[in-house]
Amino acid sequence: MPREINLVPDIKAEAIKAQKTRNLVIFICVVVASISIIVTVIVGLIVGGQQIALNEKSAKINTLSQTINSYKDTNGRNELNDYLTIRDQLGNLQSLSNNHKVFSRTFDILAALLPQGLDTIKISELVVDLEEENPTFTFDAQANAGKEPFIDYNVLDAFKKSMQYMRYDYGRYVDRYGSTIPAYCMIEKTPSGAIFQDQDKGLYALWTIDADGCIPTTDKTTDGYPIEEYEGKKVVRIWRTPQFTEWYKNTKVDDAPYMGLNGSISGVEHFESACVTYTGNVVLEQTSPRWTSSNDNCLLISGGDEGITISDSSNGRDATNNLVLRFSAKILLSPEVYKFPNTHMLAIAPSGRYNVTDSYVQLQSMFEERAKDCKENDAACNASPTAVDNNQDNNQDNKTEGDK
Repeated sequence: MPREINLVPDIKAEAIKAQKTRNLVIFICVVVASISIIVTVIVGLIVGGQQIALNEKSAKINTLSQTINSYKDTNGRNELNDYLTIRDQLGNLQSLSNNHKVFSRTFDILAALLPQGLDTIKISELVVDLEEENPTFTFDAQANAGKEPFIDYNVLDAFKKSMQYMRYDYGRYVDRYGSTIPAYCMIEKTPSGAIFQDQDKGLYALWTIDADGCIPTTDKTTDGYPIEEYEGKKVVRIWRTPQFTEWYKNTKVDDAPYMGLNGSISGVEHFESACVTYTGNVVLEQTSPRWTSSNDNCLLISGGDEGITISDSSNGRDATNNLVLRFSAKILLSPEVYKFPNTHMLAIAPSGRYNVTDSYVQLQSMFEERAKDCKENDAACNASPTAVDNNQDNNQDNKTEGDK
């Protein structure tokens, strides 16, 4: 049986093993070093390329900057500052629009606030404050009962209590497809300031359908719209008051006027109110629903009757020598009624009355010269009861009833 004899000493074997280990380590180091060199070269190329690109962009920016700064107007003035100013102002347009207030709505509001008929209230001095959170009317006025003895505190009391029933309405006009019609396309009043009204069908406005930017936004055509002529313009009548009989149907029909029992309207150009809602109730043995309207959220006077303060009342005689009740009042209005974005605003009187009279002519009847003080020898004027402020309302009522 053959036998193997190890002629290599142990120390020699250890040396050979160590040499192999050294060679392996050297090989690994060479490989790692090669990879590091390759990575370094690649990173250098990337960084160098980026630097070249940055230099090109920087040079381009400098060139553009020099070009912009070289712009001059005809007077040699640099226009860059003007451009930047215009850009900043354009960025503020939305904010300016939201904060803008429409002062001209004051007279429509007054027309709804002041009573109509025999009982009249005329203003002798008015201050409108739109800077506070709630727009404020502060005014001196005089109440006239319209008949002997002319001084009747019920006129003033009714005026104050009617505040809780004052409402306003606003919204948008839409075409038959529900697209908003720009406000500048709508004519809502006659040249004398009266709202358009049909005695049988209610309020309406005119859509100038041939004006720039006023063509229907969905189909870009005026086909099928009932076009009329108004002061040389092509217009379409849009009802602000729903036409319940014409629009209501049991089932919805495509491309036809439709009004559901929940008040939804489609297929016809109409007004979408942000305040007023309509509801139809079908009653047995009746062929058409009974319609009701509600406006619970859009109070014209902030706080209702709590939004008016009456003070400093006294007797006097007006320019026609009639006895009148002079008083001072402060009324807090809802902040929504003057906001520019709330378009097509209307004030609504307690009876549901809109101001459809000639507003510009009506302004003359809203104001009157302040009534004169009672003379010492004027027994009728001096004998009538007076009130100083709201704290004396109860005493005032008692006196009035006693006089009666």
